[in-house]
Amino acid sequence: MTAAVPTISIVMAAYNGAAFIRATIESVFAQTMQDFEIVVADDCSKDDTLAVLATIDDPRLHVVKAERNGGPAIARNLATAQARGRFIAGLDQDDLCHPERFAKQLAYLDAHPDVVLVCSTIAMFEGEKERADPYPDLTDPDAIDWMMGLLNPLAWSTSMMRGEAARALDPFERDEYRFAEDFDLYTRIRAHGRIGRIAEPLVRYRLHPGGASRAYEEGMIRAAGRVLADRHAALLGDEATEAGLLLSRHAGASYPPPDAATLARCGAIIARLLEADGNSRFARTSSRDLWWRIARSGLRVGHYGVTDIARVRPAFAGRGTGLGPALLRDAAIGAARRAKRQALSL
Repeated sequence: MTAAVPTISIVMAAYNGAAFIRATIESVFAQTMQDFEIVVADDCSKDDTLAVLATIDDPRLHVVKAERNGGPAIARNLATAQARGRFIAGLDQDDLCHPERFAKQLAYLDAHPDVVLVCSTIAMFEGEKERADPYPDLTDPDAIDWMMGLLNPLAWSTSMMRGEAARALDPFERDEYRFAEDFDLYTRIRAHGRIGRIAEPLVRYRLHPGGASRAYEEGMIRAAGRVLADRHAALLGDEATEAGLLLSRHAGASYPPPDAATLARCGAIIARLLEADGNSRFARTSSRDLWWRIARSGLRVGHYGVTDIARVRPAFAGRGTGLGPALLRDAAIGAARRAKRQALSL
């Protein structure tokens, strides 16, 4: 490695990423801010990942080879141990950086000394299909704190953190939270400062059949549930494990509740969190909107009806909020699906 300490170290775990890793690294080389290094930890890839990396002739790229396959957290820890930058930036092997990503994130951190980690919104894509970020206006650190008690609103490939805070985490990422190791990191780094977010898609987040978010979704749900359970253990006690898993499955992963009783339980959990720490207007409105999103997801697949929603609706959801033509359309779709299932079961 060169003697000069770079401003930014990009840490990347690589595993069977030959198809996309070159484009990802080229998006880093295209940055307007050029004082960086890239540290890639190859996690014993079985494809041509190492061969592709070997063809990239730039002294700022450093490749570390894991001795055994250990998963993304172990690989990122290996890369971070070699990183020398004053700032650490996360990036997955298949995502693409906007040319201004690093410049804008550095400017943000310079302007907000109380913030130790900043993310941004993302633009999701799969081939020619584009999807917008689900939380385009989530930027306020207090609002981010609140949302992190319900789900993970941050994308790892958009993260940039101060090096001293990143290196204070021991370990950097915890493998026991595999598939939600980033969410766990965000929660732990809050002990060193606040988390911010830029309302501009500075990363294009690739969706494809080989993505971890599809292949390991159940593991992600359970791991994120553990992070939430840890956070709420003092408040919820023995109920924290169940509460974390319900929030992870129905708020984070958007799985429809299987019945009205589960919907009611989700509402009761959110109500407890609001009562304990939901004084802000954002907490109240976001909780209301989240509950209605969960409620409508189950309605749309026919797991319950409008009368069930009215029966279990919590006070914070508001009278009449969410009701209207869209809800009636969801109810009609759900009723048709329920009737079809019943007919097939005969």
